[in-house]
Amino acid sequence: MSGVKKTYFGTDGIRGRVGEYPITPDFMLKLGWAAGQVFAQEGCQHNVLIGKDTRISGYMFESSLEAGLAASGVNIQLLGPMPTPAIAYLTRTFRAQAGIVISASHNPHFDNGIKFFSHEGLKLPDEIEFKIEEYLDKPMTTVDSGQLGKASRISDASGRYIEFCKATIPSPIDFNGVKVVVDCAHGSTYHIAPHVFEELGAKVIRLGVQPDGLNINDGVGATKPEKMRQTVLEEKADFGIALDGDGDRLIMVDHQGEIVDGDELVYIIARSRLHAGSLKGPVVGTLMSNLGMEHALERLGVVLKRAAVGDRYVMEMMQQYDSVLGGESSGHIICRDRTSTGDGIVSALQVMAEMWKQDKSLHELKQGMEKYPQCLINVKIREKVNIESIPSALTAKAEVERELGNSGRVLLRSSGTEPLIRVMVEGRDRSMVETLAKQLAGAVGDALAA
Repeated sequence: MSGVKKTYFGTDGIRGRVGEYPITPDFMLKLGWAAGQVFAQEGCQHNVLIGKDTRISGYMFESSLEAGLAASGVNIQLLGPMPTPAIAYLTRTFRAQAGIVISASHNPHFDNGIKFFSHEGLKLPDEIEFKIEEYLDKPMTTVDSGQLGKASRISDASGRYIEFCKATIPSPIDFNGVKVVVDCAHGSTYHIAPHVFEELGAKVIRLGVQPDGLNINDGVGATKPEKMRQTVLEEKADFGIALDGDGDRLIMVDHQGEIVDGDELVYIIARSRLHAGSLKGPVVGTLMSNLGMEHALERLGVVLKRAAVGDRYVMEMMQQYDSVLGGESSGHIICRDRTSTGDGIVSALQVMAEMWKQDKSLHELKQGMEKYPQCLINVKIREKVNIESIPSALTAKAEVERELGNSGRVLLRSSGTEPLIRVMVEGRDRSMVETLAKQLAGAVGDALAA
């Protein structure tokens, strides 16, 4: 179905503002039914897991999805508030046919969305999403009452996932004497992440662990790590860990209060795997991954492959090259030799294990990589345009690339969600980068106006 555009599914499920179509109870009822029709096509009842983050609308959508799935004859197992990567893991271990996540990740409470995992704990393939959309256009029916799906609750889901996380690092490793700030963004890891690190011996200072349905990602978490950074300095902690609302992003802070982003964390894990002899295939980043990471990996003899922006595309390229490690600057890190999707807790444990093995601080471990300054400017456009089809814009880009030489990088791309052309220039010299980015943005604006 190449070239055919999906109506509802984006690169990361279905997402929007609560109460605005399609993020409404009636649509979720129909979505549950449509998904159930696809999942039940083998003619027997299958289990589908449903988990959610802590935003208040999750209760409403959980009930709607449950009713729709039951109407199609599918059994449901409810997990309650659980991180997205936990739902992927539990879908595999319970041998469920699919897992459903009710979450809008790092967005505010007034947004919500739906993500699906296959029985392998991977994002659904396009052909299944297309099939679900086909059923969304059909009249809703209900199976005979004797064939209706049943719902049950899994009471030990949190404990199962905590044990899984701990098992992703070797058993001799413990974190006794380590003082760490853990920021759960008032999200779905609030009752899990602190326990993982405490059970491995760390002294945990908790942030963002009092969800009220409205405060998810509000001034805390991976997208707003300033409170975590301040707490690390005030408490003289060894480092800080910030997760986002659904637990698939990780940003860390070292003992000096310096932010350690996804690119730096991927570099640390890559070097760890390389030294252990377990780094397989290239490391996969995105078009936005810092050039400093690429150069640092090159010095280790490791190749960086760049996928389109989005963890879905990172995973697709990792599968293509049979890679074990990939990630984004935003903190989506996929350790494919440990789990099937981006997992903030698991990624943090891999970094902490390397600190333990090397007997080095996070600040010391990140020293092998120099982050290059990046300047991103958004150029507004009236209507969607393929920037690659405008010769004058490409000429201006080539001129900037010549000026940067091998010490920099230029990216022009259309936003997938807004009427914008994103202009990104990256290089060693911040002043030069900012000047060239403004120059290129001006040239792109002129080209679009012509």
